[in-house]
Amino acid sequence: MNRLGFGTMQLTGEGVWGDPKDPDEAVRVLQRAVERGVTFFDTADSYGPVVAEQLLKKALHPYKDDVVIATKAGLTRSGPGDWRPVGRPEYLRQQAEMSLRNLGLDSIPLFQLHRIDSQVPLADQVGELAKLQQEGKIQHIGLSEVEVDDVKAASEFATIASVQNLYNLANRDAEKLLDYATDNSIAFIPWFPLATGELAKEGGKLDTLAKRHNASASQLALAWLLQRSPVVLPIPGTKSVAHVDDNIDAAGVSLSADEFAELEAAVK
Repeated sequence: MNRLGFGTMQLTGEGVWGDPKDPDEAVRVLQRAVERGVTFFDTADSYGPVVAEQLLKKALHPYKDDVVIATKAGLTRSGPGDWRPVGRPEYLRQQAEMSLRNLGLDSIPLFQLHRIDSQVPLADQVGELAKLQQEGKIQHIGLSEVEVDDVKAASEFATIASVQNLYNLANRDAEKLLDYATDNSIAFIPWFPLATGELAKEGGKLDTLAKRHNASASQLALAWLLQRSPVVLPIPGTKSVAHVDDNIDAAGVSLSADEFAELEAAVK
């Protein structure tokens, strides 16, 4: 699949709660992404809740053969901006079944544990996903917001295909996890990939290089991620068709070794 994917969290209402203000535009955004060659879509049962999954189905079902859908379970919602981990096996199984229905799939290509629930043994959480995989209801297993030791521990119970953590040019706290993923051929899906902080301000390092490339700051931020490691799969999301095109055009931006190093050194 193409390495530049699409994240659906922004397609919901404020606080990742409820329907978008313009559902028709949300559908057009997803359809435009496919038209531009995007084949990887990341979503979750908790986005809305359910809203993002149902938008994907409305916009793209029946899915093209090369489209890969990744969803998540393990966070519950009680209101806008509120997220609470629940990793009980019976809950994860219920949500997998619901995602199959809401997405219109017979099998989920990538099913991710949205958060490890500290109140439930990891063996029970990942073990239930392994059972779902054995039953053919999911194809691959991923983790979200984890550390290297979490991945090693989870790997005792299942093959971990992907990890998804906050990571971008301005926030590289997950650097050790990315290096581990690179060394072990695990897909690394950075969420919030467009955060650029002070770098994108007028005269900042990112702003300067963007002007040199006749590109936007966000395009360079994505280009940097794509060059950071071959296992990186950025998932920028947007509510706007115009922004879809801008993000996807980042795949055509190539940084020299010196430019890459300049950006990497700009944030300690």
